[in-house]
Amino acid sequence: MAFGRLERTRGSEPMSEINMTPLIDVMLVLLIIFMITAPMMTSRLKLDLPRADAKAPPPVPPAVLTIALTADGRTHLDEQAITAEALAVQVEAQARQKPDTEVQLRADRVVPYERVAQLIGLLQKVGLNRIAFVTEGPAEGVPAQPAAPAAP
Repeated sequence: MAFGRLERTRGSEPMSEINMTPLIDVMLVLLIIFMITAPMMTSRLKLDLPRADAKAPPPVPPAVLTIALTADGRTHLDEQAITAEALAVQVEAQARQKPDTEVQLRADRVVPYERVAQLIGLLQKVGLNRIAFVTEGPAEGVPAQPAAPAAP
C-alpha cells in the first residue's frame, strides 16, 4: 500500500474583475427608455378645447406692385406706362395703405444701374422695403454662362 498525498484539485478562484457586459446592457436599455419617454413628457399640454363651427378666414395675400424699367427709358407700374412723378405718388399712397407691400422690380439688362438705384432709393424713402428682383432662368438646353470677370 502506498502512502501518498491525496491531491485535491483546487476549486475555482474568486474573480478579481467585474464583468461589465451586463452593466452596459442595462445602461443602454435605460438610455433608450429615457430617450423615448422624455419628449412625450415635456412637449404636450393636455387641453380639452371647445369646438366651433366657424370656418377659418382665408389667408390675405400680400399686396404686390410690379415695376418695370424698359431699355427705352420708360417706367411701367403694373404693365401701365407711368411718369416718375406719378410713380412717386402711387408708391407713397401704397406705402401708406399697406406698408408690407412687396415690390417686384423688373429691369432690362441694358438699363443703367443708376436708374435702378434711384428707384430703390425712392421705394425705401416712402417705406417700401420688401423689394424682389425678377429675373429669367436659363433657357432649356442652354448652359448657364458664368459672369464676366470684373475689369481691374
